[in-house]
Amino acid sequence: MEVSVEAGNAGEAAWLDDDGRPRRAGTFWTASAHIVTAVIGSGVLSLAWAIAQLGWVAGPAAMLLFAFVTYYTATLLAECYRTGDPVTGKRNYTYMDAVRSNLGGAKVVFCGVIQYANLVGVAIGYTIAASISMKAIRRADCFHTNGHADPCQSSSIPYMVLFGVLQILFSQIPDFDQIWWLSIVAAVMSFTYSSIGLALGIAQTISNGGFKGSLTGISIGADVTSAQKIWHTLQAFGDIAFAYSFSNILIEIQDTIKAPPPSESKVMQKATRLSVATTTVFYMLCGCMGYAAFGDNAPDNLLTGFGFYEPFWLLDIANVAIVLHLVGAYQVFCQPIFAFVERRANATWPDSAFISRELRVGPFVLSVFRLTLFRLTWRSAFVCVTTVVAMLLPFFGNVVGFLGAVSFWPLTVYFPVEMYIKQRRVPRGSTKWVCLQTLSVSCLVVSIAAATGSIANVIDALKVYRPFSG
Repeated sequence: MEVSVEAGNAGEAAWLDDDGRPRRAGTFWTASAHIVTAVIGSGVLSLAWAIAQLGWVAGPAAMLLFAFVTYYTATLLAECYRTGDPVTGKRNYTYMDAVRSNLGGAKVVFCGVIQYANLVGVAIGYTIAASISMKAIRRADCFHTNGHADPCQSSSIPYMVLFGVLQILFSQIPDFDQIWWLSIVAAVMSFTYSSIGLALGIAQTISNGGFKGSLTGISIGADVTSAQKIWHTLQAFGDIAFAYSFSNILIEIQDTIKAPPPSESKVMQKATRLSVATTTVFYMLCGCMGYAAFGDNAPDNLLTGFGFYEPFWLLDIANVAIVLHLVGAYQVFCQPIFAFVERRANATWPDSAFISRELRVGPFVLSVFRLTLFRLTWRSAFVCVTTVVAMLLPFFGNVVGFLGAVSFWPLTVYFPVEMYIKQRRVPRGSTKWVCLQTLSVSCLVVSIAAATGSIANVIDALKVYRPFSG
């Protein structure tokens, strides 16, 4: 009997990691897919507009700078997945867990508020972006049929509702580790629409007979006041920051990687290097070619602003790809929120059948959609709330800029730097400590300036907007 029990325990242990949880199966490739899904999002579509505000010199330079900062601080954050030893140390399952283990105190609360508020904001932003793309499909077909003089106006509200219904369905997937397939589909879709945007930009540039734009961006004149130039320039930094944002879910992605060797931090750093390099190439090409094609008139959403009208079917394919990508990206960003609330609920009411009892409704549901009444109720309510807020604020460019600005410094720079200093015991006042703190303060200034510009632009937009008008 003792032998059989030990054999049974050994068999169970083979399916468990060092923390007693089911063995993780994530790899370099699945981690890269998660990052690409998170990074190459709707933000790529606003980069031509951002470069138009900054010009040919500052625009590409700002993109390269944000790419470097994002990559460097992500490598610091990856070192903080385990507290202590990078191979055998205690795992941190979430970004907040890492902050709690390394910094503690009020910083944990500050991190939680910023991180989850940002994730909610991203969900709202992606709902807006998806509805704009669905609306653009209808408008592209209308322009093709009726001509470009027809305004082809329609409301985005029904499309937001449709996107919300889809998210209620996919939100019932229990946890992050089970959406790897959705991330891979979404990553493929992101490359699809980015490539189409790039190709259309190149074709338009060739049709124009050369590159449009200037070294310093949009000029002050009859259509643009000096104040608007300043606010738009600052918002452009926020747009670029948003396009690179994924640090707030890096730890959650890293927690899907299988146990060492090699260590999770090394795998994550390699995945980050590949993903950020790949996305930067796409960003530079899409942003620069969009600006080259339209110059000062670059729209804030390259594929839905109707700088392009034909071929309409190619625009339709691109916008379908955007919607499919955003369906997956929404889940990548929202799963950490779902997990946080459900862990708290389970800890507070461990014996509640409403929270823990699973409903099994067939083989597919058994493997992916293991429903609980609490998960069904809470996640559906979350999707409904974000959808309603998106209906109230359909300003794609301004929302993107504000989200990027607000989250960039604390989540991408400040906490990774502070945790790395604590984890690696970097001596206060040393050259490395001074360099890291200088980086942090510089990025704080950029974040404040970008947030100010985005808020100013939102206020201008609200002066002429009526809620739920679509």
